[in-house]
Amino acid sequence: MKIAYILNTYPQPSHSFIRREMLALERQGFEITRLAMRASDAELVDAQDRAEAARTRYVLSAGLPALAGALLRRLLRRPCATLGALRMAWRMGGVSEVGRLRHLVYLAEAAHVAATCAQENAQHAHAHFGTNAAAVAMLSRMLGGPRYSFTVHGPEEFDAPRALSLGPKVERAAFTVAISSFGRSQLCRWVAAAHWDRIKVVHCGIEPDRLPPPAPLPEGAPHLVAIGRFVEQKGQMMLVPMLRALLPDHPDLRLTLIGDGPMRADLEDAARAAGIAHAVTFAGWLDEAGVAEALARAHALVMPSFAEGLPMVVMEAMAAARPVIATHIAGTPELVQDGVTGWLVPAGDTDAFADAVRALAALPPAELAAMGAAARARVLKRHDVDDEAARLAAHMKAAAGPQG
Repeated sequence: MKIAYILNTYPQPSHSFIRREMLALERQGFEITRLAMRASDAELVDAQDRAEAARTRYVLSAGLPALAGALLRRLLRRPCATLGALRMAWRMGGVSEVGRLRHLVYLAEAAHVAATCAQENAQHAHAHFGTNAAAVAMLSRMLGGPRYSFTVHGPEEFDAPRALSLGPKVERAAFTVAISSFGRSQLCRWVAAAHWDRIKVVHCGIEPDRLPPPAPLPEGAPHLVAIGRFVEQKGQMMLVPMLRALLPDHPDLRLTLIGDGPMRADLEDAARAAGIAHAVTFAGWLDEAGVAEALARAHALVMPSFAEGLPMVVMEAMAAARPVIATHIAGTPELVQDGVTGWLVPAGDTDAFADAVRALAALPPAELAAMGAAARARVLKRHDVDDEAARLAAHMKAAAGPQG
């Protein structure tokens, strides 16, 4: 089956789950055309991401005249459909935060995407995130392109469902994917019950065959690792007062922050002001091998997020047989079991987070290792990328049919 993936900015260091999903579908015989609106500005440190960039077609690189020409050809060949898509783009732009002009650009992108899908004989299009990629997929369908589906990750989509026209995107899709039961519940809020059956749960996946054997837990004082973009919703700033509270009784406690982002300078300044800079390492973005090495040196992953979907970093840490200390939000409790595979704490509660780290530090090594083993068993059972890709493939095949 030939399909197209419609993406906004791809590849990105934090979107390895999209790459894994496409590769798993290709192992199952799918032929995939990768259509991203633009390339990432971030440095691609992982060779797999660089390989994906070489395979991806970038829509905006075609240039505005080419995109406008594609839209004009659609108007001449399918005037009623094109005017309908124009009206939809205008309505969506009127309620969005980015405005109508941006949505007219999406419409031109959609015309280019529809033409490319026809050239490639793509029978289905799948987008990731309910933002502009899903808008392009929907408008492409209205212009005569293939049926579409899209995966909603959150939390951005759940923060602004009306501004993103999330309901119309779900209603017009052949099906919509949520990455957790929590995510599915949030999508059900914005459409009539008649559409609920077409909202499916397909987890993001890990690749068990590529996982190294779990390293034994290191000896010594707790070493924690946090992974993610340095932005407000990830909550890394909460780790500063947490460490300040813990270090008097645990002077050898260490934290490694993997990632980067607009809040990096703020985090570094806060660590210095709190007198904990000696206990914090800013590692920057690492490739998959680097992340695996960092997890091998750690006793646990900490995830202090205020808003999430279901983070890949939690899956990767659990696959490395490391317990997780995470906030009790969104889909995280579907994977992290309090007291079994880690600890769940209320979001924003620094004291509760510190108490969880104290509990980790007090746990005998054998019990902590057993918790890590339980974490690995749970994630391997629930998040094998080939199993999840098979579910997605079944939905795509069921949706395929005569293209009206």
